[in-house]
Amino acid sequence: MPVVVDVADAVVTALNAGSFSQPFTAERAYLPCYELDDIKQLRVTVVPKAIEIQVKDRGTTQDDVAVDIAVQQKLSAADNSEIDGLLTLVQEIADHLRFGQFAAIGAVWVGTRNEPVFAQEHIDQFRVFTSLLTLTYRVIG
Repeated sequence: MPVVVDVADAVVTALNAGSFSQPFTAERAYLPCYELDDIKQLRVTVVPKAIEIQVKDRGTTQDDVAVDIAVQQKLSAADNSEIDGLLTLVQEIADHLRFGQFAAIGAVWVGTRNEPVFAQEHIDQFRVFTSLLTLTYRVIG
């Protein structure tokens, strides 16, 4: 498997082994686009995003592998408490994966970015909460 897929699968496994304030089952996909009926239940989707390969030293490379984690749910009230609960979950996911390592594939966490914290246009147009975490893991090979 490509290293970006290995990392995405490891993230899915780590998420599904975790304990969070709201229950979900993470899954890997290439297109996290769903019909509104499909996101009445909370969806957490891990998407392979990018690889940056650099020379580390003679004969060794450093691969910085990025994966996106999309957290999506159709809102019932779209009020502060409902959105606050989902933002709390996004923070829990980020905290759960922070400083993580996937020894089997030699991947070490190097950073997390949360942009957008929430997509305003999704709430305005569809009453859907969407938040995107981008995690970067370093693999030395």
